[in-house]
Amino acid sequence: MSPSTDDDTPSTSTAPGGELLLLDTASLYFRAFFGVPDSIKAPDGTPVNAVRGLLDMIATLVTDRRPTRLVACWDVDWRPAFRVEAIPSYKAHRVAELVPGTTGVEEVPEKLVAQVPVIVDVLAALGIARVGAAGYEADDVIGTLTAREVARRAAAGAAPDPSGRAAVEVVTGDRDLFQLVDDAAGVRVLYPTKGVKNLDVVDQARLRERYGVATGAAYADMAVLRGDPSDGLPGVPGIGEKTAVALLEKYGDLAGVLAAREAGDPGLTATQRRRLEEAASYLRVAPLVVRVAPDAPVGEVDDALPRTPADPDALAELTERWGLGTSVRRLVDALGG
Repeated sequence: MSPSTDDDTPSTSTAPGGELLLLDTASLYFRAFFGVPDSIKAPDGTPVNAVRGLLDMIATLVTDRRPTRLVACWDVDWRPAFRVEAIPSYKAHRVAELVPGTTGVEEVPEKLVAQVPVIVDVLAALGIARVGAAGYEADDVIGTLTAREVARRAAAGAAPDPSGRAAVEVVTGDRDLFQLVDDAAGVRVLYPTKGVKNLDVVDQARLRERYGVATGAAYADMAVLRGDPSDGLPGVPGIGEKTAVALLEKYGDLAGVLAAREAGDPGLTATQRRRLEEAASYLRVAPLVVRVAPDAPVGEVDDALPRTPADPDALAELTERWGLGTSVRRLVDALGG
C-alpha cells in the first residue's frame, strides 16, 4: 500500500492527541527524504536528510500530540505473498530488477537505502519501539495494533475521553489507512500535507466531507471498487470514485453492492451490472489485498513513550558519527517533555 503525495487542503483540528501514536515509518522517511535537501550530510559526506527529517517529524509529533505510547511500525515485507497471490499486479511496477530478467526488491533511491539502517540504530538507542511482522506490511502492523488497542479498551469498559483525546492516532502519508478511522472506537488518521506541522486530521466527518463515505470501512469498500493504480490494483473498469461512492450509498457496503448484482437489482444500470459481473474474479480477492490485516503476528510490544534514551552512549556515538546533533537534541527534549 503506497504513500500518497496528495496535497488536498487539510482539515485542521485543535482536538487533543491520542494515547497511542502509530507511525507508518517508511511513509514518513520517504517524505523526509524527498522533502529535506540531500545536501544535509554526515561528516563523511553520506546524506542523512531522511534520518534528520524523520527525527524532526517525530519530535514535532510528540510535542504537538503528547502521546503516552509510541510505535514506529515497520515494513518487513513491502509486497506480501498473500497479496501478490491474490492480485499479481500488486506493486509489480515498483519492483526493481536485481539482474536482467529478475526482480525482487522495492525500488528505493540509492541515497535513501544507506540511511535506513541508521534510522534503525537511532530508534533503538532512543528506546522507541520499532515493530514489524514477517510476511506483512507496516499497514498490517498498524491495523493489528489498532485492533488490539480497541479490543483492550472495550474489554476494560473505557469510555470516550470527553476532551476529545483519541485512543489511537495513526500518522501516515498513505490514504489506504483511512480505512481504520472509527469515531466510536477513538481511531483517527493524521495525514501530513506539507510536513507534520500541517496535518489533515481524518475522522469520519472528514471522510464524509472529502470522499463522501461515512466510515473507514466504507472507504476500504470504495477503494476496492475504484482501484489504485499506484498499488497496481485495477479496480472495476468504468467505476471511478464517484460511482463507487454512489453505489455504496445506495447499497450500504460492498457486500450489498455484490448482492444487488446477483439479484439483478433494478437500481443498478445495465452497464454497472455488466461491469461488476466482468470484474467478479477481481472482486472476490480484492478485499483481501485492500483491507489491512487485524491479526498479523505481532508480539507484545513495550510501547511506552521513552522519557530518556535507552542507550545514551550508543545515541551519543551515532549522533557524532552521522552529524545528527540538532535533530537528536530536539527529539530527546520532546520525549522528556
